[in-house]
This record gives sequence, structure tokens and C-alpha cells, in this order.
Amino acid sequence: MASWTVDSPQRLTLDEPVTSLKVNLVSGRLNVVGTDGPARVDVTRISRRPVIVEHRDGVLTVRHERHPRRPGMLWWLGQLVQRFRADVSIAVPAEVPTGLTLVVGALVASGLSRQTQAKVTTGQITLMGVRGRTTAKIVSGRVEALDAAGDLILETVSGEVVLADSAAATVRAHTVSGKITCDLDNPRDGEIRLDTISGAITVRVRRDSDLAVHLHTTSGRITSGFPEVRDRARLGGVRDSEGVIGTGAGKLWASATSGSIALLARPVDDEKEEELP
Repeated sequence: MASWTVDSPQRLTLDEPVTSLKVNLVSGRLNVVGTDGPARVDVTRISRRPVIVEHRDGVLTVRHERHPRRPGMLWWLGQLVQRFRADVSIAVPAEVPTGLTLVVGALVASGLSRQTQAKVTTGQITLMGVRGRTTAKIVSGRVEALDAAGDLILETVSGEVVLADSAAATVRAHTVSGKITCDLDNPRDGEIRLDTISGAITVRVRRDSDLAVHLHTTSGRITSGFPEVRDRARLGGVRDSEGVIGTGAGKLWASATSGSIALLARPVDDEKEEELP
């Protein structure tokens, strides 16, 4: 086993192969990227508490030296950022499964292709070009996924979910209090489920999509850019719209308890039109 205690800015390059990555930091910025080269850990900023880097049996672990299990209010307000701040960038092979945890701060994961789990208590999660199965959960803050594929699960208690240029096979997006905005370019058999308790949902899909659509809101409005998706029977303030776009091979389900839903039609650009058979 190799182990390092990092208490000042430092770059570590690992000669041995890495088969999985586990990160558990308290405060700061965490950037994890998939690469073809050797694994690297780059600590660019660090406060009073050092960061421990360990490599054992292929598992790369990056964590703070001491992690309070039940922090009190004083710890949250003062010591959290002052004592446990670290800005860390990590490069690992793209196919390495990762488990990333950050209490307060910004987490960015890009170019990972197998399995990614990202958890933040307060801050922001950004996913770029991820593949495979990806789960991102945040209590208070924003979740963004750009150019994502594979299977996506995006959850926030208080915050916004943004999904853009996505070709994910399955999408599960849920917020308790916050809006959901999606720009989708999905496979023909994709399945998208969007759900918010208090917030609006905006979805834009290609005009040539193949989707069976069901939109539901308890208190709000439903607007659709597709004539195939129409209002169904109403009961009180509850509204439902259903319809089939194209062959209906995929599924789009969106539900808002208190909020409106907008389904927008995106023109097919000329380049992609030429590629179609």
C-alpha cells in the first residue's frame, strides 16, 4: 500500500494501475476526469487539515484526515470552510468506477464511462460527457448534466436540475423544491421520467423523436409544441396531456405537483437531417 499525507499543494502520479476511486472530502472543489494516461492527484489548495491519499489493491482513496461525523452548528458556520477546505483534481482511467462525496462545495465529473456516484450536501454537481450508470444527489444546490449518455439518476431536495444535449438511454430526475430543465436527444427506445413536487418542468425534444408522452400536473398549466400531445379529461385543477410522437418507441413521463409543464419541439438541424436514412 502507498500512502501520502498532503498538507500543501502537491501533484502525485501513480505508477500502479487504479481499478476504483473513492473520494470523501468536507469542503472545497473536486474535479474528477477520465483519462488514458496514469492516475494523478493534484491538490492545488489546502487549509489546515491535510488530505490523505491511499492506493491499496487498486483502490485509490482520497479523504480528509479527520471527518466529523455529527457536526454542530458552530462547525458548519466556522470551522467547515476554514479548516477543511481543499481543491483537488483527480485523473483516472475512464472505465474506473467512482464514488465521490463532498459536504460543501463544487463537484465536477467528466469523461467517466462506467459507474459514477456523486453526492454533495450543499453546493453544485456538474457532469460532462459521462457514460455508463451515473447517480448524482444533492441536498441543497444545482445538478447539471451535459452531453450525458447511459443511465442517469439526478436528485435534489432544494435546487434545480439541468440536463442538456443528452442521449441517455434512461433518465430519472427528481426535485422536491426546484425546477427541471431538459434538452433531450434520446435513443429511439429511451425512457425519461421527470418529477418535481414544487417547481416547473421544461422539456425540449427533437421533432423527429419517437416518444409516448404523458404529462401530469396537480396545480399548474401544460403547454405542448407537438399537436400529437393533447389534453385529456380534467378533474378540478388536475391536468393531463398524452400522445404519441413518431412511433412511440421511447417514453417521456413528467409530473409536477405544484408547477407547470412545457414540452417544446426542437428543430432537427441540417447536418443531422442529412445523416438520417
